[in-house]
Amino acid sequence: MVYDSKFPVFQKNKQDPKVGSIMFETLVSINKRPKPFEYYTIKSLWNDEHTSEQMLKYHLNPEIDLSSRNTRFIDRSVEWIVSRFNVGQGIQIADFGCGPGLYASRLAQRHASVTGIDISKRSIRYAQNMAEKDGQEIQYVNQNYLEYETEDRFDLIIMIMCDFCALSPKQRKVLLFKFSELLRPNGAVLLDVYSLEGFSEREEQAVYEADLLDGFWSPNKYYGFLNTIKYEEEKVVLDKYTIIESARMWTVYNWLQYFSPKSLKKEFEEAEFEVQSYYANVAGAPFDETASEFAVVGIKA
Repeated sequence: MVYDSKFPVFQKNKQDPKVGSIMFETLVSINKRPKPFEYYTIKSLWNDEHTSEQMLKYHLNPEIDLSSRNTRFIDRSVEWIVSRFNVGQGIQIADFGCGPGLYASRLAQRHASVTGIDISKRSIRYAQNMAEKDGQEIQYVNQNYLEYETEDRFDLIIMIMCDFCALSPKQRKVLLFKFSELLRPNGAVLLDVYSLEGFSEREEQAVYEADLLDGFWSPNKYYGFLNTIKYEEEKVVLDKYTIIESARMWTVYNWLQYFSPKSLKKEFEEAEFEVQSYYANVAGAPFDETASEFAVVGIKA
């Protein structure tokens, strides 16, 4: 453990037991293993002034697969979606977790009527500005999609980049029933998830670094702890980030649920969807049981 002058317990000639006790309790808290989906911190991640800016940069980087897929994949994916779901004039699409509109704008170019919903004010503002610049009539809604309500009805709902996996079982149930309500008869849902193969590839770890993730978490000096925790029975992984700045300590819980086709199908059928097909990804590649992700198409029953 590297020590810092802000933590006198690690300095010579500092014997105050209260300081040691506070530090010990802090480390216990940092390394605590919560219950699956016990905490929900998505709002702080996506709407913090600094982290939302970093997330938007990841979205807009055409070469990486972080907040969004890389540009080449998105282009292939949109081509497949247009073909698979007969996207064109009169087709209404809702993009849940639309980010800065990378899918929404491309689908609007194919004459679909598109609504994008995202919790990030910064991403929605960027998407709106780009739509105005390009003369596109896309409806963007800055809202937690779990709370989204509208009188509009859609032919297709998409949820891409494994957003579904970040939700608790209760939240996923709410969302799937919301999808059913928002879809027209025989409307479709397309989303991707992490697979059990992906779960087996994850390993538990505890990492401590100054400016963890190269300053992603704050513009100020900070120390970051990353605890990756696996829940074997539930097939859940938690990446727990604890950030310590001079004025505050805060934690972000990034939950990820991993699925088999069978377990995902069960959740879809409980919400009265018929699972029509599985793919390796949202670009329509054939299903691969050895892949770390897969995509599903569900039809409103």
